[in-house]
Amino acid sequence: MTGNGYAYAERCLGSPDIDTKLALSREAWQACLAGELDFGAEGEPLPIGFARFPERPPRVDPRDLPRRGINTLQGRVALLHAVAHIEFSAIQLAWDHLYRFRGLPEGYYRDWSRVAAEEAEHFALVRQRLRELGADYGDLPAHGGLWSLAEDTAYDAAARMAMVPRFMEARGLDVTPGMIERLRQVGDERSVAILERILHDEVGHVALGSHWFRWLCGQRGVDPEEEYFSLVRRHMRGQVRGPFNAELRRRAGFSARELERLDVDAAPAAES
Repeated sequence: MTGNGYAYAERCLGSPDIDTKLALSREAWQACLAGELDFGAEGEPLPIGFARFPERPPRVDPRDLPRRGINTLQGRVALLHAVAHIEFSAIQLAWDHLYRFRGLPEGYYRDWSRVAAEEAEHFALVRQRLRELGADYGDLPAHGGLWSLAEDTAYDAAARMAMVPRFMEARGLDVTPGMIERLRQVGDERSVAILERILHDEVGHVALGSHWFRWLCGQRGVDPEEEYFSLVRRHMRGQVRGPFNAELRRRAGFSARELERLDVDAAPAAES
């Protein structure tokens, strides 16, 4: 029996229940692998505000999140909770990438269906680790920055690819290796293994953002590098934070010229 990818996306995005989102993400990708998922139009997408989130964790301004040293159990829990929230948000994001933008090649929809399933697996791994440490997802506050940027880019697929995979998620390629090293220093090899798995997959996810951003720019006859920085200026008011992991970003589809320009744009912020 063939299912519809947009219908799966709408069900996943519209449910406030975490386990429902995880199950639907796995089920949809298995259907896709079996050739039982189609992406025929099912009407217009609902406005992005229809998406639902669980009641917990409470959302706060990023500046109000607690900062704890990683040398304590509470510090590791806080770090892993933040990672879990990013991975949960990434499930929603992958589904909205698929759901919101119609009329693209089938490969685009297959790619983001796979990413949704991988993000669901990442979230499940981190949540299980939190439970092993006596905590759970929702115990601490979280911020909604990733989803806010999804709302801001709901008007256009190229803007979404530029600002979510290639800007916000690419930042994870810069900071996760340092997180892994700090966890290794305190002997938390179980968490290290989980973050190494996530980092490996995230390079591929950002690379998909790069691929589809460049494809969209090609269809429109615009220079992808100029368009990328134009969108960064528009949505982030030029706020670029380094340092950057050049090797991982190269593997994820960033050109040498983009990396040079990122370094230049981040320099004033680093000095201030």
